[in-house]
Formats: sequence, structure tokens, C-alpha cells
Amino acid sequence: MKSVLKVVALLAAFVVVGGLIVFVYLLGTGLKARPEPGAIETFAARTTRKLVIGWHARNHVNPVPVSYEAIVDGRAHFADHCASCHANDGSGDTEMGRGLYPKAPDIRLPATQNLSDGELFYIIENGIRLTGMPAWGTDTKAGEESSWRLVHFIRHLPRITPEEIEQMEAMNPRLPEEIRQEIEAERFLQGGDSAAVEEPQPHGH
Repeated sequence: MKSVLKVVALLAAFVVVGGLIVFVYLLGTGLKARPEPGAIETFAARTTRKLVIGWHARNHVNPVPVSYEAIVDGRAHFADHCASCHANDGSGDTEMGRGLYPKAPDIRLPATQNLSDGELFYIIENGIRLTGMPAWGTDTKAGEESSWRLVHFIRHLPRITPEEIEQMEAMNPRLPEEIRQEIEAERFLQGGDSAAVEEPQPHGH
């Protein structure tokens, strides 16, 4: 009985000390998302991710055969859903990606490329808590197949060509301001009043 109490007391002390360390760390950083995570935090986060995701998904085999068509489909999906954070080339060098905590990784590098297909699929489908990575899963067979094709494209990213990146730029989501500028330019070229573009009004106005 005494040994059990000692173990419980040690665990409680560990939890309290760990909680105090985390609290002091968060207090010092001010919960800012601007800095890079430190080496210890990065190691702890990646080790935990590897253990937890690996337990669930490491050995899952990609059921979609790798092919040119699969990579092209994955590329279109990436351009439309992922490039705003990860950039078309996978570098993570975008305004959104640089503002995340942790920042969007360069997924061309070994830290991502060394993950198994099953781990990449799990991350795409389920996201990662306490990061900017959302869950894209739709719980449908079509959605899962799309994610597996995206895995093939992620594998292809270290060899992506400038021509592919140019094609992806045409598929990237556009901001309302960009659309307005295109309309204004088109009206100007047609001799119209470029200043006449108005903001959409809510219903009832």
C-alpha cells in the first residue's frame, strides 16, 4: 500500500512540476505566434507526433497506385486547398504559412518526406492539434482517395518543376480584392469607368 502511495505521490509531483514549467514557459513567451518554437519544444512535439500518429497509421499502405494522373490530381487539390499555407512549391513561404505557430514546414525536406504514406494521410485527414494544420477529412471514400492522391503529390514536391508551379498558380484561390482588380482592369481596357466596381451589399439593402 505504501509503495502505491509513493508512486501516486511521485506522479502527482511530476504533473505539478511539469505544469509549473509549462506555465512559466507560456508566461515568458506571452503566447506569441511570431517566434520559432525552441529546440526542446520542437523535439517534444515531433516525438509525440511520431509516436501517436505512428501508433494509428504508420503501416497503412497507399491504396491508390502512383501514376501521372494521380500526381496531377493531387497537384490540383494541393493548389486549391494547401498552397495558401504551404506555397505551391511546398516551401511554406507564404504570408499565412509564416504567421502560423509553428510556421508551416518546408514539406520537401526529410522531416516530412521521411514520414510514411500512412502518417501523411493521417495528418491530412485528421489535422494536428495545437498547430495550424486543419483536418481535411470528409469521412467519404472519395475524400480518402483524394487525400491518398495528395500523398503522391507531396512525395513529388522535391522534384516539382517551374512549369508545374505556373499551372498551379492558375488554380490557387483568389482573394476578392484580386477579382475586383481584374474587373477594373477589364473595364478600363474596354473604355469603361474602372471606379464603378462596388462592394456586394447584404440582402435587404
